[in-house]
Amino acid sequence: MSYAGSRQKSVKSIDESITTLLEVLQELVTELHPTQSSGLSITIDSSLDRDLGLDSLSRVELLSRVEKTFDLILAERIFFDAETPRDLLRAILSASTSRATVRKHDISSLQLAKAEVTPQTAETLVEILHWHVKKHPDRPHIQFYRDDGEGELITYGELLQGAQTIAAGLQQQGIAFGEPVGIILPTERDYFFTFFGILLAGGVPVPLYPPLRMAMLEDHLRRQCSILNNCGASLLITMPEAKRFAQLLKSQLENLKSLLTVKELVEQSGNYFPPALGSQDLAFLQYTSGSTGYPKGVTLSHANLLANIRAMGKALHLNSTDVMVSWLPLYHDMGLIGAWLGAMVHGFLLVIMSPLDFIGRPQRWLWAIHRYRATISVAPNFAYELCLARIKEDDLQGLDLSCWRAALNGAEPVSVETMRRFQARFAPFGFDEKSLMPVYGLAESSVGLAFPPPGRGLLVDQIQRDAFMRSGQAIPTEEKEENPLQIVACGQPLPGHEIRIVDSTGRELPERQEGRLQFRGPSSTSGYFRNPEQTQQLFREDWLDSGDHAYIVAGEVYITGRFKDMIIRAGRNIYPQELEEAVSKIPHIRKGNVAVFGSKDPKSGTERLIVLAETRQTELSELSHLRRAINAIAVDILGASADEVLLVPPKTILKTSSGKIRRIANLELYEKGTLGKRHTVPFGHILRLIFQGGLVEWRRKRRVLAIGFYGAYFWSLVGFFIPLVWCAVALLPKASWRWSLIHRVAHLLVDLLRIRVSVQGIEELPLDQAYVIVSNHCSYLDPFILVACLPRNFRFVAKVELTKYFGVHYFLRRIGTEFVERFNKQKGIEDTHHLSHSMVSSHPILIFPEGTLTRMPGLLPFHLGAFQTAAEAGLPVIPIAIRGTRSILRDGSWLPRRGSISLNIGEKIPPEAVTLKTGMEPWKVALKLRDLARSYILHSCGEPDLAHETTRVLDLPHSH
Repeated sequence: MSYAGSRQKSVKSIDESITTLLEVLQELVTELHPTQSSGLSITIDSSLDRDLGLDSLSRVELLSRVEKTFDLILAERIFFDAETPRDLLRAILSASTSRATVRKHDISSLQLAKAEVTPQTAETLVEILHWHVKKHPDRPHIQFYRDDGEGELITYGELLQGAQTIAAGLQQQGIAFGEPVGIILPTERDYFFTFFGILLAGGVPVPLYPPLRMAMLEDHLRRQCSILNNCGASLLITMPEAKRFAQLLKSQLENLKSLLTVKELVEQSGNYFPPALGSQDLAFLQYTSGSTGYPKGVTLSHANLLANIRAMGKALHLNSTDVMVSWLPLYHDMGLIGAWLGAMVHGFLLVIMSPLDFIGRPQRWLWAIHRYRATISVAPNFAYELCLARIKEDDLQGLDLSCWRAALNGAEPVSVETMRRFQARFAPFGFDEKSLMPVYGLAESSVGLAFPPPGRGLLVDQIQRDAFMRSGQAIPTEEKEENPLQIVACGQPLPGHEIRIVDSTGRELPERQEGRLQFRGPSSTSGYFRNPEQTQQLFREDWLDSGDHAYIVAGEVYITGRFKDMIIRAGRNIYPQELEEAVSKIPHIRKGNVAVFGSKDPKSGTERLIVLAETRQTELSELSHLRRAINAIAVDILGASADEVLLVPPKTILKTSSGKIRRIANLELYEKGTLGKRHTVPFGHILRLIFQGGLVEWRRKRRVLAIGFYGAYFWSLVGFFIPLVWCAVALLPKASWRWSLIHRVAHLLVDLLRIRVSVQGIEELPLDQAYVIVSNHCSYLDPFILVACLPRNFRFVAKVELTKYFGVHYFLRRIGTEFVERFNKQKGIEDTHHLSHSMVSSHPILIFPEGTLTRMPGLLPFHLGAFQTAAEAGLPVIPIAIRGTRSILRDGSWLPRRGSISLNIGEKIPPEAVTLKTGMEPWKVALKLRDLARSYILHSCGEPDLAHETTRVLDLPHSH
């Protein structure tokens, strides 16, 4: 029987209320556990956890049903805190009997005008706040969301005033400069005042999450003690309700001397004395969630944070008229830095609600976007999934999401299926599929590291599953191939940041080869607080190890999983997320409560695949059926069954505060024998695993040796031919003879080095006239490949600095190279005019208009000198797109790898055609030639566009 709409809307007695509540609970439990609920007697004092098995999401469903049945609205907190139905009954009897009206359709009148951009000269967050207060103290900064009407508003002036009051109270407590201060506060105005108050006082904020439920107290207490002990905080600021919990912390920590509320700090406030802050001072300590171990304190300076926030703003095209809606917790880097501090630096409005507000009613998130016409919002993948599962059509009438231009998805693996379902479900409500933006970041890079371009939507790579699991090669699938792997692109590195993919020896890998992701940039942490061992493991010279596995295609980063989570089993690389997601869909398996990990077998030395899944089933027949179903899915996905399937009761699997599976912690419990008896492996199976594991190890070592041998072979050939060619060029009297020799040797080397080169459009090169060749610059191999493949003699344009080296200068002069000045503008202009006058009856010239090369994929802005030369001389421009040389020999690396190269030669672009069509003057003709040539190369080179600026000034051609 359903009580959703048929039950009488008034409650006449306590007895009737009890009966109704227990019936609602019986109905819900029967749906959740149909085989377990028969004969289950639910009483007013039954435990919602132990007896009825209601987890957080089940409680949200219970909330919805109780409110509909009793025709009232209850605080979500009641359902998270309640231990028994009696607790719920008290809340029902004390609540209003009429349902409140939610003004869903109202659009807020709070629309902010565009403001000045915060200055780049501001070096700390405190300077940013003072600048806002000086320019516009009454400008709204934070708007708290309420279902009905407008919530509280904090202006920049109010934030500074409240923070200074807290800062004065902290100084009265004797806070030292650079001293860590713990914060355990909910998402309320006091949190914002406290965080900035600590900064203003010269301290270092350490955000901690409060306990959600007392049942989690033991694990929560242990983890918070670990954080507070590591940072050495002597002061903890918390709320009155948490003081009892905080006293437990204090009893465990010798360094923790004071526990204060915001009210107590305000009452003790006195005169405030601003300390001197610098860009390299710590802004706060961000403790990692601990999904792969115990928390580590990431040290982030003001310079780190501002660099990251500004780079993210540039990638997202943010300005002060944007609006962001966030429910993300303020103890998490994405909510704290990405949302709040991002709003402060860029000056846009932040609309905020608590995480419990979102979990209780996910539609609040979407209605907040609608009401405040939000343009930006970010959430983990589970939030999009929760909207799909929990929001009903009745909750969406009148919703308009057309304002949402950037729907970021980050902080956990992005599900292609979830994203596609989300865009399909909410497209009728104005949601634009192009606004979906999977992003990648980590606390060690402040928060953001790779973003896709706005307005592109999802970019999904479909690759061959078996090849990827065996070799790590991301080979694109044919259209009809069954069961491909789908991996979503997370974009390109933020401006000023770099990413590389390396193998187990630290050597950089080519495109479409999976390896460990390393990064560097101005947002990168200097290490973990008071943890030199973990800091040493984090750094590889000046690169930081993310702990993630990924591959790169055309500059796009594809995240494949955490390195520590990867399982190597019989030569196959297994990533747990996909199997966990699939097992979670099996009936009677608790969704989101599945852990897959590898456990090293001490006998065979290889990893065994373990699947740990929570279920409420207890019958042996049902458990056997579930194991068969799990193994069937494992065979479908991986081609092999699990070594052991453990079915455990609810609340067994350990998770982080943000709901991530703590695989390493679960593995430790498993290996201690806590989760059940170990499976006995047959002797034949052990021998087979030993053989397969040894074979895989040999293959890996063989690949490493092959790379090393090829590098030695490569440089031996180059070292042998360079002196011979140099001497021949020096001795041969005719330029045509010199070029003929260079062509032949270059072509021979290409063959000897086994480099596969394909050339398209060779017929576009005229045989009887001069012209200007422009090409992208990916590697030091580029000039060599062009010499080997282009049929005509041409002249290089090189930087004048090379004339300092006699051997190089003499050789380049002998083959007709022109040198140009890069830094002296007047001399550079003279060099450009000289090139223009000497081109009319001469050989073609080749210029790399990017002027330099980088190790990361991408096409840099073009300097104008090559095109000015062509325009003044009246010569056509021929663009050539080079692809593949970067993977063979990347800038900064001297270890070449075997690979293939393609040259795409575009149609010639004559200046007169541009002039006739547009009537432009020569200067504008040069601009048009540049844009046309760059457009062709960008389209053909397979790399992203790194030209972030839209205007450029006259510059000179550069090359080697």
